[in-house]
Amino acid sequence: MSATPRVAWIALILATLYFCYFHNLGAIGLVGPDEPRYAWIARDMAETGDWVTPRLYGKPWFEKPPLYYWSAALSFKLFGVSEVTARLPSAVAALLAALALAWLAWCAYGAETARWLLLLLPTTVGMIGFSHAAATDMPFAAMLTIALVFAARLLDLVPVRTFGSFASFTSSTSFSSLAFGFFLGLAALAKGPAAIVLSGGAVLFWAVSTKRWRDALRCLHPIAIVSFCAIALPWYILCARRNPDFLRVFIIEHNFQRYLTPEFQHIQPFWFYLPILLIAFIPWTLLLLWCASKGLSLWQRTRQLSPLTVFLLTWVVFCLLFFSVSKSKLPGYILPAVAPIGLLLARSYVCFVDVSKAIFRWIQCAAAAAALLVALVLGSIPFSASRINAHAATGAGWVLSLLAIANLILAVPPRKNFSGFITAPMCVLPVLILVVLFRPLATDFLPRDPSGKSVALELEKIQNLGTALGVDYYVARMSRGQQFSLSFYLHREIRNWESVRPADSFLILPSTNCESLVTPPWSCSRRPAELGSTGWFVFRVYQKKGN
Repeated sequence: MSATPRVAWIALILATLYFCYFHNLGAIGLVGPDEPRYAWIARDMAETGDWVTPRLYGKPWFEKPPLYYWSAALSFKLFGVSEVTARLPSAVAALLAALALAWLAWCAYGAETARWLLLLLPTTVGMIGFSHAAATDMPFAAMLTIALVFAARLLDLVPVRTFGSFASFTSSTSFSSLAFGFFLGLAALAKGPAAIVLSGGAVLFWAVSTKRWRDALRCLHPIAIVSFCAIALPWYILCARRNPDFLRVFIIEHNFQRYLTPEFQHIQPFWFYLPILLIAFIPWTLLLLWCASKGLSLWQRTRQLSPLTVFLLTWVVFCLLFFSVSKSKLPGYILPAVAPIGLLLARSYVCFVDVSKAIFRWIQCAAAAAALLVALVLGSIPFSASRINAHAATGAGWVLSLLAIANLILAVPPRKNFSGFITAPMCVLPVLILVVLFRPLATDFLPRDPSGKSVALELEKIQNLGTALGVDYYVARMSRGQQFSLSFYLHREIRNWESVRPADSFLILPSTNCESLVTPPWSCSRRPAELGSTGWFVFRVYQKKGN
């Protein structure tokens, strides 16, 4: 490859990594039940200096290990408390996982596969979404991905590239064992025993498939075990010594009971993760299905797969089966399977696009044309009954149009004399445009802030007196996620209203119907304070005179 295409590839990859992982980290406030709670715990660690016991609203909280809390607390200390710094650990983790996977692709398959991996994987909905979440999913998936990259080295699945003495050092069994144990330990600090189960299951399935049992035992190298224990065990031991109920709550309730029982109410059908994976790979879902069909057809003819391909497939299959059996299912659980699928996708595209470029081009063009037609229909249908529906339809039309354009560009076959730079790699540009335009497009779908940030800002403007006096705030008919978010932004726990409460309090409602909730001897203020355009009202609850 000449200098100009090489520079252009580098610029395109850097732009993709930045915009997909780091741009718009603070576009919206902390949403859902998890983001504000995890951010609260991280801020508490930064403020109190207690880096051992996670605490939510002053009470120990053992739902997850501390890796995300530690990294977010460090981010808060270095850069201040904000949505950006709360989500920065996930973005950095996604970047590290992509780079580690690209190194594996480069060593095993060559530079072209590595380049396409760094374009296709970061631009998927799954990677963009979870890299912008203040949660444990991306740090766990990223650390597990890096650990399994070094497991591939231990299994002798990766050819050694020449970098002189550095290559000899990094390719040694001792270094690979040390790195494998180190990152597996970090994964165990991100989500717990699932790290051992997923990595062990992937290696076990690979050993069964390839009959290479001796190679699989390298993952139990003493250096790997010592490295894992040195990273993972100290926190578990310290936390258990300081909190006698830690092992029961964390191991039994939040691992075994979460997996074996529907106690946590995340009940989904067995096949739940199949459509989740297809959604996670938007806008390249059609490419993924096409590559899967081509790969299956090739395997049926040759009955041969490389050991590394088998390892990637067993990694995906075990992860999919393990979480499909679970009684508790959430979309983020399947994130560890996205990285190996992304590598297989990039490799398949490089191998198959020239062989069947005509068929591939027609399939992509037909799907893109259908998407553009739907986008045109959405933009032309009158939604006179609701301006919100009209804006959402217009926004959906723009999203579909840009995704269709991305697939049209991808359908152009790579030009070998320029290594495909002029045509197909530009498919990521419409995705990057969507990322840049996220804020204005989000207002089409979310006319009101789904987090508690806007409510908190409005509340601070008009309720400074109540805050200064230490008057309690309560909410009613507010979602759990928005309630937790409001607590984070106000830096105080906001609880649900109950039938009996102290008289001196404020009640936040989505309507002016306060009297239906407040019973004698207390009463609501006649004229509530309206919190701007958020749709919420604040009532002063006071005790009636004479009672």
